[in-house]
Amino acid sequence: MTAVGTPMKRREDAALLTGEGKYVDDIQVDGQLWMGMVRSTFAHARIVSIDASAAESMDGVVEVYTGPQLQEMGLWVAPLPCAWPVTDDMVNPEHFPVATDEVHHLGEIVAVVLAETRYQAADAAEMVDVEYDPLPAVASIDDAVAGDKIAHTGLDSNKSYHWPLIPDPDALEAAFADAAHTIEANFVQQRLIPAAMEPRGVLAVPAPHGGDVTLYSATQVPHILKVMAAATTGIAESKIRVVAPSVGGGFGAKLNINPDEILALSLAHRLGRPVRWTETRSEAAGSTHQGRGQQQKIELAADADGKLLGCRVHLDADMGAYMMLITPGVPLLGSFLYTGVYAVPAFGFTCDGYFTNMTPTDAYRGAGRPEASYAIERAMDILAAEVGISPVEIRRRNYLGGGDFFENLDVPSTLTFDSGHYGPTMDRALEMSDYDGLKAEQQRRRDAGEQKQLGIGLCTYVEICGLAPSRALGGLNYAAGGWEHATVRLLPTGKAEVVTGSTPHGQGHETSWAQIVGDKLGIDPADVEVLHSDTAISPLGMDTYGSRSLSVGGVAVSMACEKVVEKAKLIVAHQMEANPDDLTFEGGTFSVAGSPDKTVTIQEIAFGAFTAHDLPDGMEPNLQEQVTFDPPNFAFPFGTHVAVVEVDEGTGGVELIDYIAVDDCGNQVNPMIVEGQVHGGIVQGVAQALWECASYDDEGVCLNPSFLDYLVPSAVEVPSFRLDSTVTPSTSNPLGVKGVGEAGTIGSAAAVINAVCDALSPYGVTDMEMPATPQRVWRAIRDGKGAQG
Repeated sequence: MTAVGTPMKRREDAALLTGEGKYVDDIQVDGQLWMGMVRSTFAHARIVSIDASAAESMDGVVEVYTGPQLQEMGLWVAPLPCAWPVTDDMVNPEHFPVATDEVHHLGEIVAVVLAETRYQAADAAEMVDVEYDPLPAVASIDDAVAGDKIAHTGLDSNKSYHWPLIPDPDALEAAFADAAHTIEANFVQQRLIPAAMEPRGVLAVPAPHGGDVTLYSATQVPHILKVMAAATTGIAESKIRVVAPSVGGGFGAKLNINPDEILALSLAHRLGRPVRWTETRSEAAGSTHQGRGQQQKIELAADADGKLLGCRVHLDADMGAYMMLITPGVPLLGSFLYTGVYAVPAFGFTCDGYFTNMTPTDAYRGAGRPEASYAIERAMDILAAEVGISPVEIRRRNYLGGGDFFENLDVPSTLTFDSGHYGPTMDRALEMSDYDGLKAEQQRRRDAGEQKQLGIGLCTYVEICGLAPSRALGGLNYAAGGWEHATVRLLPTGKAEVVTGSTPHGQGHETSWAQIVGDKLGIDPADVEVLHSDTAISPLGMDTYGSRSLSVGGVAVSMACEKVVEKAKLIVAHQMEANPDDLTFEGGTFSVAGSPDKTVTIQEIAFGAFTAHDLPDGMEPNLQEQVTFDPPNFAFPFGTHVAVVEVDEGTGGVELIDYIAVDDCGNQVNPMIVEGQVHGGIVQGVAQALWECASYDDEGVCLNPSFLDYLVPSAVEVPSFRLDSTVTPSTSNPLGVKGVGEAGTIGSAAAVINAVCDALSPYGVTDMEMPATPQRVWRAIRDGKGAQG
């Protein structure tokens, strides 16, 4: 029995469930100072004056610093970083941790209080008196595009960049000119407020001497944070150690270089005292970046039978007030996927990025790919109605490869899909949902005039994950690579130790990596220790995001194991005076072909490599190997999701009563972890479809920053999901694996809204803005009935 492919409970969970896990807020050090942030109460204003005298006289307050004072102290040598300047002429206003003369979003830091306790810091921050001169606020994408108000007074317009991807403009124009059917649809991807179970937090601890600082942060990206913090503060990279202890969820919201992290690091380094901060829920809407924020226009051209001829897309994307780490690139991550799983001969995509006076946007689970999947999958339903065929049939007629298995297929968006087999996921999802039975029940309810109508929605998605290869990222002006590093050691005692540069925050690396190593080395996965999330222990890594952990980081671990086995084989051959080619390795044991009595375990060899008494000439002692894997292509998971909703025509209430997901993430290391990732992803996509939206007024004030007004779903709001999978191995890596952490989110929003629109189709409803609140649904029903007389 092999470990890979076996559902195993996560070994990480025991400590987390018993309270033994250590989060940033659990780490306490002597002499620590708490930061209290003084945040702007305006979305756009000039800072006239700051009076900190009342705060400075309060008990426990050590210092109060304003933006100009911090600049004069020389605590940073560069603004907060944007690692993805998507065009050479992209406009990117400087963004420092504390504003100096003008604020550009509600919640921007204008001063920082240092006090002996958390509550003293918070109380003192409230006593800092800031006088503002309000300026007009750009409070929506429409405001930004119109340009009557400017988000940054030093800029001529709100536009940051224009980014086109039109491989063959003439073919695209011809496709629409020759089409028998064309449809145009406009969709809004509303802003979302991330709500990880653990709020963000940071603690910077300086060494007593030598200038070293250890930075504990609830981050997804300790390695990237280390590099960027050094570049921003001027502290030598060799003097910074970043530790991500237990991290209670990320979903992209902890993938950034934030003002609070840079403040804590630079102030601790300057003052020689530990400095810390923990985010409160009430300030999160202004202190952590938000997700989505797009207006989408998609056009499809098809022949008389509904076969796609062309796809044309334009986005107006909300950057928010500043460019964070990958803000401008997030909309473009989906640019290559607006044709979905379909054979589209001609394609064109353009995106305009705009500044607004709202919290900056950046990566949020799926990062561009849920938006792309939503647009094409909603548009396909609209096209099906235009052609006069079912949503199932429109998809079958247009699948890449006819829905049959393919490898390394070029698509019009310039990518090469590693592998696909779309027919079986559709077939299985329809079977599990009893699709024909659902349609019959839907018709029965309509004929009976029942108050609760049934809606069935489909989504057949594909996503791009495993953020690599590095050359491709370089071609997109991304400032980092897509490689990942791993070191595998077989210790003298026969236990294995793995150092991974991939940083987990709920993905189960310690379990999955142990399964890979156990199989590769022929040892018990319980004998494998996985080390991660500390740049002093794991100095090389590109961290965790974009569903890259397994397809890049896990593959690096596997390849390092193979190098360990190859070195061990040379030692065995030397000691047994055999040809290495005559050796076999199975279940942790080497044997010589034709001499079954000649065997030795790899653990015995590990001890011999440690003593180094009998090694081949020139061979270094110990069984330890490392690999930096830079994949040749991305990986492309896919799947079919079916959502079933009941819509109460009397109230407009929408209830999700069933959800079926059949996903294909290639070979699975731990199916139990795969299911858990899909569960969580589905909930986040459903939440966007039905409940979540960051609402702003005309002055750029967020109206629902707390859980009192912003609905984060619980188990009460969603049914038990029914899952299955198919297996189509990737050709991009030797394990044949693809990512799955974002798949649920990428497939679910479109499936749910397609279901809502399906339920309301008798009233002529073809679209429903997200979230599909009872009020919006009720109005759509009322307007539809009115139009019918």
